[in-house]
Amino acid sequence: MDNLFRRTGIDVPEPVRRFLQGESDPWLRVEEYQDGNTMVVRTDIPGIDPDKDIDITVTDNTLLIVARRREPAHKDQPGYRSEVRYGEYSRSIPRPRGANPDTVEARYIDGVLEIRAQLPEQSATSGTKIHVSRGGHQSPEAPENYAT
Repeated sequence: MDNLFRRTGIDVPEPVRRFLQGESDPWLRVEEYQDGNTMVVRTDIPGIDPDKDIDITVTDNTLLIVARRREPAHKDQPGYRSEVRYGEYSRSIPRPRGANPDTVEARYIDGVLEIRAQLPEQSATSGTKIHVSRGGHQSPEAPENYAT
């Protein structure tokens, strides 16, 4: 498909080109793990300016990352070919209920965005075991006060 576009000289916008080539997976692939009582989310976003090109929003139970990679000025030069993805991409990551949005911190180092969020204290809750009865009909020796 790329060769067809190049041979005909058609300038196809990046999102359209990716769609036509079957690239539908999210650009912002993340790595998530827990470090003690901290949730850590990391994603590779090289070649951007974090002050201008990254927006992080925290709601009660969602962490939303929006990143933009702008097309370079030299894209109109003869012979230009690129396999780099440009445009705006977003990713929503569920956060545990009760997590304080004021504890979220983000760093961008060497093309890697790392977001850390404190997890809420986990209280030791004891569960109650529930008995599961068998069958759909009642046996003759069932107690009389048991409703059928």
